[in-house]
Amino acid sequence: MQWRSRCQRMDNWIKSGKVRARITDEGALEVRCFGLTTQAKYYKPLLREFFRKDFTRLRPGHGDYAVHIVMEYTGDPPWMDLDNLAKALLDSVSGNAFADDHQVARLLVERRVGDREGIYMRVEAMD
Repeated sequence: MQWRSRCQRMDNWIKSGKVRARITDEGALEVRCFGLTTQAKYYKPLLREFFRKDFTRLRPGHGDYAVHIVMEYTGDPPWMDLDNLAKALLDSVSGNAFADDHQVARLLVERRVGDREGIYMRVEAMD
């Protein structure tokens, strides 16, 4: 399998710039984006471009999905509405992990202190 030169493969993670993603052994999609901004709209084009150019092996699935989103920060919590972050991230994987975000039957969004600022998202089909 051949990857673009600006895209690296590390321990099953496909990495390009601030974004990395992988498919776990259980079939879940895990996405990590390093760095934080209070502008939730920043993430949608960043991740869409990543899925379009670098992580092209996804095909939209059907049925219900569970999504877990974590915003990790250092220092004081950023002024960001988690609902806006969730919407931007769900829009970014629509057409990739699932056909439409109406398929999300379970959604957990949280913020917590972490070692490194960033966004983590796990998307998995429900039984």
